Amino acid sequence: MGRYSGTSFRLLHKEDGQHRVVLCIQDTTELDFNGQQIEGMGSLSYDAQRGMYLHPTYAVSVDREPLGILDAWMWARPVKDENGNPQPSMKESLRWIEGYDRLAELARSLPDTRLVYVADREGDIVELMRKAQELGNPIDWLVRSQHNRALPSGEKLWQSVKNTDSVGEIQFLLPLRKAKKGQQAQKARTVRQQVRCYSVKVSDGRRGRVDAYCVIASEVDAPPGVQPIEWRLLTNRKIEDFESAVELIDWYRARWEIEMFFHVLKTGCRVEALQLSTVDRVERALAIFMVVAWRIAHLMRLGRSCPDLDAELLFDREEWQAAYLLMKRPLPRQAPRLNEVVRLVAMVGGFLGRKGDGEPGVKTIWQGLQRVMDCAQGIRWTRENQVV
Repeated sequence: MGRYSGTSFRLLHKEDGQHRVVLCIQDTTELDFNGQQIEGMGSLSYDAQRGMYLHPTYAVSVDREPLGILDAWMWARPVKDENGNPQPSMKESLRWIEGYDRLAELARSLPDTRLVYVADREGDIVELMRKAQELGNPIDWLVRSQHNRALPSGEKLWQSVKNTDSVGEIQFLLPLRKAKKGQQAQKARTVRQQVRCYSVKVSDGRRGRVDAYCVIASEVDAPPGVQPIEWRLLTNRKIEDFESAVELIDWYRARWEIEMFFHVLKTGCRVEALQLSTVDRVERALAIFMVVAWRIAHLMRLGRSCPDLDAELLFDREEWQAAYLLMKRPLPRQAPRLNEVVRLVAMVGGFLGRKGDGEPGVKTIWQGLQRVMDCAQGIRWTRENQVV
């Protein structure tokens, strides 16, 4: 497990002041190294698979700008003994509670920023909620509810919220998703959800109570044959009205950014193809590749959302010049637009850039960046040594 001080520095030294709210998204992904002879790898979902697990804390702004990696857990499960029995190991759920602890420490150095711990169903752990309450709730937590807990009244959590009146309705566009392993394809469609929220007290597992709020957003009028989308969220952040409930839903939807980060790490950086001898060496390599994956995700996000930014905000002069040289384009006299440079970098990596191709993806940006960085180093050396 390690920390990334550079991300904390960026949060503390934002040009126009600290971010008012930073979403600290946690999730776990499998890294499959099956078939490779790497000492120390353990089993994955199936005993026959070999690999390890990665659990980072990924910081993003409320506008979904990737800010970096705050820390990461990496571990491999011990293989079973000769009798097929699991060997002693750490309790894996500790990573969620430890992640909250780390963020609580960071919050002390960010007095003007509200950190929000965001997790999917696996983070619905009463020990985490109890820890937050014991610490005085130094940061907010927002998790997708997995357990339909019993309340002091005897009612079940989800039903008690659904029995309340709707406080409003939200609408958003659900994007197209192609079919892939474990997931069916989905068509793009407009989703309408009714929002309900309720103040609850849940058992802390020690004869005490944890104060929380539950938000349920349920889809209405879903197309025939399509399962309605429903989100059940738990939080320690006070919900005062419909707007504050919608804000929490938007923050949870930003959890998709860590899925994009994992996609960059696996598809762009291809970390599962690393051929190293021990798990310790893989962990050191992952620490570097996570920073690389963040930069690619950052470039891709800003290249699309802020296309007219000055390219020199994210690229050195030699870097954007290298992209022009490699694509045999005339060098502009002034720094170009960010989107133009990102597209050129991707074209170096194989992106065709035709009218109907849309914006480049992570794989071509990563492949292009490698060549651009090599070329930029050559430009710097030429200038430093005054070679014509």
